[in-house]
Amino acid sequence: MSARYHIRPAEPQDVPVLLEMIIGLADYEKARDSVKATPEILHKNLFETPYAHALIAFSGPAGVAGGEAIGFAIYFFNFSTWTGRPGLYLEDLYVKPEHRAKGIGKAFFVELRKDAQAKDCARLDWSVLKWNKPSIEFYEKTLKATMMSEWVGMRLEEDGIENLKRLAPES
Repeated sequence: MSARYHIRPAEPQDVPVLLEMIIGLADYEKARDSVKATPEILHKNLFETPYAHALIAFSGPAGVAGGEAIGFAIYFFNFSTWTGRPGLYLEDLYVKPEHRAKGIGKAFFVELRKDAQAKDCARLDWSVLKWNKPSIEFYEKTLKATMMSEWVGMRLEEDGIENLKRLAPES
């Protein structure tokens, strides 16, 4: 890893800086009001019952105290019925604006590859906003990723999940 930065798995004490960068990502995506995460929620779901994993990039070489947190990747494992194998889903990748175009995004994908291959993942998937042309160009040209244009994302928020109970047969 470059002495300009290093990437390591997030640790419990990283939660405040991770949340700060999540808010930075939300600002970039013009969705700050959507951030509901708190330090307690992140700690619980990343470290107590680890539903997801986080990597954090810090300035400076590994093992040297005082590096600034400059980016993060949050991911989890899913499953493909077609391949019969796990997959890795990259929920978010963010690099602070002043640290972009320095190879940090590529380095995150290198680290994700290690975890994906260790778990025998058949796929590495993620979503990108349609207007985020610089990221789309990076994914297609540098990573050789394939745009999944035949798929449409669907979501139920908490109220929608709760409303599913109306579909249950009456007993």
